[in-house]
Amino acid sequence: MPAHTQTGDPHAAIVAAWRAESARLVGALTRMTRDLALAEDLAQDALVAALEQWPATGVPDNPGAWLMTTAKRRGIDHFRRADVLRRKVAELESAGGGEEGSVPDLDAQVDHIEDDALRLIFLSCHPSLTAESRAALTLRLVGGLTTAEIARGFLVSESTMGQRIARAKKTLARARAEFELPTGQERTRRLDDVMAVIYLIFNEGYAATAGADWMRPELAHEAIRLARMVAALAPGEPEVFGLVALVELQASRMPARSGEDGTPVLLEAQDRTRWDGRLIRRGLSALHEAQVLAAQRKPVGRYFLQASIAAQHARAVRAKDTDWRRIAALYDVLADAAPGPVVEVNRAVAHGRAFGAAAGLEVLAAVAEDALGDSPLVPSVRGDLLERAGRHTEARDAFTEAAARTRNDSERAILRRRAGLA
Repeated sequence: MPAHTQTGDPHAAIVAAWRAESARLVGALTRMTRDLALAEDLAQDALVAALEQWPATGVPDNPGAWLMTTAKRRGIDHFRRADVLRRKVAELESAGGGEEGSVPDLDAQVDHIEDDALRLIFLSCHPSLTAESRAALTLRLVGGLTTAEIARGFLVSESTMGQRIARAKKTLARARAEFELPTGQERTRRLDDVMAVIYLIFNEGYAATAGADWMRPELAHEAIRLARMVAALAPGEPEVFGLVALVELQASRMPARSGEDGTPVLLEAQDRTRWDGRLIRRGLSALHEAQVLAAQRKPVGRYFLQASIAAQHARAVRAKDTDWRRIAALYDVLADAAPGPVVEVNRAVAHGRAFGAAAGLEVLAAVAEDALGDSPLVPSVRGDLLERAGRHTEARDAFTEAAARTRNDSERAILRRRAGLA
């Protein structure tokens, strides 16, 4: 086993190591065993072993290698005890470069490690799964979150989330999902799915769709970590860097999205000195990287364009300095590149700010009433534009409708206040 040191908090080290290494660990074990459920069990066994041993023996110098070594040894024991497929023992032992005694050198096997993590991300976002199941499985397998943590993030019971994750694994088994990396157009489609899941997780953290919390920072921060991980594993994809830029630039506003008493604060009223400058710098750097890759004639899409819009806000020292004409132009491009009702609603906001409320209402009028189901987005934006146009009675009715639709308590309070009901 790798050497140990007695310094540091063992529990904190275990949590940090698991979050950093779980995707690589489960990915490598899945590659070797070809069994996702078994791979996760072996990884969990290694985690339990760390919880039992590290407080007494100290934190290993290389926590990731310790977890991998322990998990592989548990895998060897599993196949020996079961007396099934003895050749698997040879495969697991040969993966370490020889007999079991040489297993501590497993951390030197860098040829597969990054691919394993990427394979696991693609597997978690398999097309046979629903968007909700992809998000849950990604947080479980790639993010290393517990079922309880994921359940809290999405406001469901732990048992419900456990069942959702279990069903997702069974679906993958029934679909005979391959662990190999997809290639060509299939890889592009699946990468789009991966990015969509990460952005879904981020949005739920940035603006919770239901419950009492205005934001769920732990989900937003996990999405940022996942986006950075995908960028490290797929460094030639400009859209991945666009996604990193988008989530970092948007997350930079989170410290200012609520007042000291917890009251939500909308964009134009935010104290921009509270925005996270480090995240802004990182986001702008990622956007620049996307631009460099795009210059190599690699396609960019919705995340790059949305990040470019977010950058306009990030560069404006005051709300009144925002270049809304530039933002409106970017939304026009986005509407061609990735058309959809959400883009049109946001385009209406941009045109309303850039060219007057009437221009925004004209864009919004083209959005079908049921385009977003019972979402409060359309009536809330209509209320804002009507209020700016001086049509206060109509604005009040729109805000009242939006308040009735939302499932988030904080958003409902804002909308009722704007409707003059609170």
